[in-house]
Amino acid sequence: MIRLFPPKHQKILKLSIPAAINSLLDMLQVITDLIMVGRISAFAVAAVGLGLQSLMFVFAVLTLLHVGTSALLSRFVGAGQIKRASTGLSTLLQFAFLLSLPVMVAWYFLASNIYVWFGTAPEVVALGADYVQMLTWMMPFVFMKLVFVSALNSAGDTHTPMKVKIGSIILNVILNYLFIFGHYGFPELGVMGAAVGTVIVNMLEFIVYVVLYLRHKTPYIPLWHYSKVLLSRALKVGIPASFERSLTFGSFMLFTIIIAHYGTEVLAGYQIGLRVEGLAFMPGIGFTIAAMALMGQGLGAKKPEQAKEDVLLVLKYTSGFMFFLSFFMIFTPEKIVWLFTDDAKTIKEASLYLVIVGFSQIPLAFNFVLSGALRGAGDSKRTLKINLISLWFVRIIPAFLLSWYFESILFVYLAMISDTFVKATWLWITFNKGEWQKIKV
Repeated sequence: MIRLFPPKHQKILKLSIPAAINSLLDMLQVITDLIMVGRISAFAVAAVGLGLQSLMFVFAVLTLLHVGTSALLSRFVGAGQIKRASTGLSTLLQFAFLLSLPVMVAWYFLASNIYVWFGTAPEVVALGADYVQMLTWMMPFVFMKLVFVSALNSAGDTHTPMKVKIGSIILNVILNYLFIFGHYGFPELGVMGAAVGTVIVNMLEFIVYVVLYLRHKTPYIPLWHYSKVLLSRALKVGIPASFERSLTFGSFMLFTIIIAHYGTEVLAGYQIGLRVEGLAFMPGIGFTIAAMALMGQGLGAKKPEQAKEDVLLVLKYTSGFMFFLSFFMIFTPEKIVWLFTDDAKTIKEASLYLVIVGFSQIPLAFNFVLSGALRGAGDSKRTLKINLISLWFVRIIPAFLLSWYFESILFVYLAMISDTFVKATWLWITFNKGEWQKIKV
């Protein structure tokens, strides 16, 4: 099917579609865990669900590796400097391992307290503590695996991560079946079994990437060099992106508190709406990865105009796809939400959320692609400024004020999508100025 498109379009689609599928599979893996432990008890679902949500703090740290690796290696690949790219990959793999060690320690002792901070039931606290502490053991493998995935994406190989993820999801379901429920002689571990399965899957995923790397099945040369200069260059781009992710996550937690002020049904509707919208995000994330890789490769090859053309073409595809999805959000929200709940009030609230965000899908596409492109150019400090200023002064603070003066959640949601429109406009102006062409990574 892709062969029917012009060559330039084929290049973008071959990058974007596997990356989008990989992102979708990541979400499906989480949903699978929740569905399978849901057969145990509501306490089990709460324990796993909150544990997975708390992992967002770890993902903020991982953003450092993802953006730093992508911005640095894509430039070397674009310039044809494969040996230098390979040295960068080797350096970042070693740094990822070292970075994972303090995160392991902090996670082990602090993560289980999240259940207490949220005031969950004692049963949830007991199950959750065991669950998140078991997840500690996957940290080094997750960190180094992300470097491999980012490196492959930077070289234009999004197919390999997609294939590995397909295999890991199948294995994850099998391991969940064996360890959660204790079939075929395996111990019945319940919630702990879900954690054990997740740890094993992440270890095996990393091993697969190592084997491919050592057998020269990747675009990179297997090396074990360490370069402080290359690490410094990657961190210069990655640290602002990680800082942005951390503050953004904290801001979203505050926004959730605002939503909770309107009652349980509104909060439940918001959570369901977020999950539905999250599925719609996946194509956008796939195109974002393509934008980062193409921008870095174009600048590395000293072809900034080509990089700009590629990003604009990615933007057209993303906008078209998300515009298509917006029709379902706006015109058939109840039918989508019905898959998650049969409570009439919750369906009504979730549908309202989807209708509102449906009108912001095109500017959201701009946010995805242009943020990714600017990060791929190494301009992560500017995206940090844009995202945080807009998030606080257009979304969070107005939402607080509107929640005090109005009883309707509609006004809070309007503040939310206003942030999306403002960021899209600001990013577009920034991208068109072209100052990203002068940034050295």
